[in-house]
Amino acid sequence: MALDYTFSIIKPDAFGSGKAGKIIAHLESQGFTLKAARVLQMSRRQAEEFYGVHRGRPFFGELVEFMSSGPCMPFIIGKADAVPALRDAIGATDPAEAAAGTVRKLYAESKGRNAIHASDSDENAVRESRFFFAEADLA
Repeated sequence: MALDYTFSIIKPDAFGSGKAGKIIAHLESQGFTLKAARVLQMSRRQAEEFYGVHRGRPFFGELVEFMSSGPCMPFIIGKADAVPALRDAIGATDPAEAAAGTVRKLYAESKGRNAIHASDSDENAVRESRFFFAEADLA
């Protein structure tokens, strides 16, 4: 059975430019419910650990630098079949390729500064949620 929650991060570009509220409101208008959220600035070490799956890829260093460059907003959001529903709602990684009305089409600056991270599987939603939130926050 698919999860009824998933994990996301409003990245430093969108958080720093005052788009966090707009992004959350956009997702809520699509039937998502905010379950937990916090604001923090990841250390370089935290960003390296969180994005460790990408270690060795050409963009890893740039991603770590960007994600530790300013405050961000990790959050847990709920909806039936949450992972694919959120992936559809945020759109393609490159906002130039994202469908109209998606978060990235509306709020992202570029492929590298794409406003939002979203878990790509139920397993990663659980793992990524636990990176930032306690088990009690997942209920």
